[in-house]
Amino acid sequence: MRRVLVIGSGGAGKSTFAARLAERTGLPLIHLDALYWRPGWVEPAKEEWTRRVAQLVADDRWIMDGNYGGTLESRLAACDTVVFLDLPRALCLRRVIGRRIRFRGRARPDMAPGCPEQLSWEFLHWIWSYPATRRPGILRRLAGLRPDQRAVVLQSVSEVARFLDSLPPGPA
Repeated sequence: MRRVLVIGSGGAGKSTFAARLAERTGLPLIHLDALYWRPGWVEPAKEEWTRRVAQLVADDRWIMDGNYGGTLESRLAACDTVVFLDLPRALCLRRVIGRRIRFRGRARPDMAPGCPEQLSWEFLHWIWSYPATRRPGILRRLAGLRPDQRAVVLQSVSEVARFLDSLPPGPA
């Protein structure tokens, strides 16, 4: 594992998992949320973001967490491992609500400065509908990975823990 992509629904634990994976592997960590958003939740121009992701995936080693469907194909093409956190939607919803309470009025550590934690009905609906609307396409893409790529689908908190525990301890 040298180029690892971590994807999944909002609240699946992508950023936390990616940080723990980076600790275990010593690979550089890239939180896409922290790079995508501008203060005040302003989105970059599509072309600018596409160029930025192309620069990021050109590096030899990384762990990259985040969704951003518009650049998923380029990230999938560049990675050697994809970890899909396919956790139950009720758990994901609980986590985003807890995150909203925990980081009320401020940005969480894996988010861009000036983007305080927020929660909308649209985002909650996106999480609730993720298994029906997004998951099938993700699984199709994972099934179509090249032979030199690996897909890891983790469907429970215990599977996530077992995966991380199976890795050798990180650099001292």
